[in-house]
Amino acid sequence: MENSGLVHMLEHDRFDDLLCMYKLFRAVSDGAFLEKSFLQDRQFKQQMNSDFEFFLNLNSHSPEYLSLFIDDKLKKGGKGLSEQEVEALLDRAMVLFRFLQDKDVFERYYKQHLAKRLLLNKSLSDDAEKTMISKLKHECGCQFTSKLEGMFKDMGVSDSTMEEFRRHLENSGNELGLDLYCRVLTTGFWPTQSVGAKCHFPPHVQNAFDVFKRFYLCKHSGRQLQLQPNLGSADLNACFYGGDKARRHIITVSTYQMALLLLFNQRDRWSYEELATHTEIPDKDLMRAVQSLAVGKVTQRILVKENKGKEILPADTFIVNDGFTSKHYRVKIQTVAARGETDPERKETRCKVDEDRKHEIEAAIVRIMKARKTMDHNQLVGECIQQLRHRFVPAPAAIKKRIEGLIERDYLARSDSDRKVYHYVA
Repeated sequence: MENSGLVHMLEHDRFDDLLCMYKLFRAVSDGAFLEKSFLQDRQFKQQMNSDFEFFLNLNSHSPEYLSLFIDDKLKKGGKGLSEQEVEALLDRAMVLFRFLQDKDVFERYYKQHLAKRLLLNKSLSDDAEKTMISKLKHECGCQFTSKLEGMFKDMGVSDSTMEEFRRHLENSGNELGLDLYCRVLTTGFWPTQSVGAKCHFPPHVQNAFDVFKRFYLCKHSGRQLQLQPNLGSADLNACFYGGDKARRHIITVSTYQMALLLLFNQRDRWSYEELATHTEIPDKDLMRAVQSLAVGKVTQRILVKENKGKEILPADTFIVNDGFTSKHYRVKIQTVAARGETDPERKETRCKVDEDRKHEIEAAIVRIMKARKTMDHNQLVGECIQQLRHRFVPAPAAIKKRIEGLIERDYLARSDSDRKVYHYVA
């Protein structure tokens, strides 16, 4: 609030006074400040909510950070929270969610985080996940959560499909030479890439995928299957020969890490450049995979980088760490990943959100005009904002641009007598 004592203290670095004020307000129990000091005054409450909404949305990363917070609470291996404590945290997260203006941005991040929890088996429980989705559904409607619910449906259908595939292998006597488990994901529900990321696998691995693909497409003609190696994982039987006796472990890695490690069955030493050429893994994903295997946690270094230093260069060479030891028989290699997106990734996400918003704005305009037949510009803009505010608040300039696009494509027409009035073209 301008001209208040708080602004004066902030401008003049009165840290001791700020601390005293903080301690004073902290001593007031939850809700008592509004209830006792302002007697639940409606106008004050509305202003407080409005100011909090303004403050929360000043940071464009708020939707991503809220989704990351929920992701942390719904993952396995949390801080030993009970179901009741997790539920309470989710309720508090929903309070913040209500103040978000860019709920569609939150949805995109939440979908990415949920996909990783489901596909990498990191979810705390299905019940906790479904509880959170039901909270979002209650807040925003079934359209908001339809894709999230579709992801859960895909998981169940995939289980049934894999049971049929195993029976097919038994009846046909076909031996893959490995245990394969595929999740068939519906395009549109999951944050998959429209063009599958490249990854060149060893022949026996590629053959297993091809066998499943033929089986699935025979049952579902007209469909297409696109491998998404960026979302998979693998268990490898590994034997390390350093020391007095060989040590065996099961190493749980990402699909990209599997492709890299299997190359070391062919020869002992590979350079980073050679790994890139032979696997064709996208550079960003390759760097993360190699960092995790060679310069990650000391207890998880399956490879040894012969050159010193943590920075990985194209000429760096790698060998298997025969001295690897672990007190656990099963060792999970954590992929190096940034907490949140990098700036280029955020820019890409924002572009996708903006593209989706164009279609949503146009759909809202067409719905309104189909019902009203004729409207002036300001009325149409106001009603469009009202319809879309549960997902995002569109800028009037963006709505105007979409109206122009619909006029060009003959969905709307301007009135001959008033250019600010539009007619719906059936």
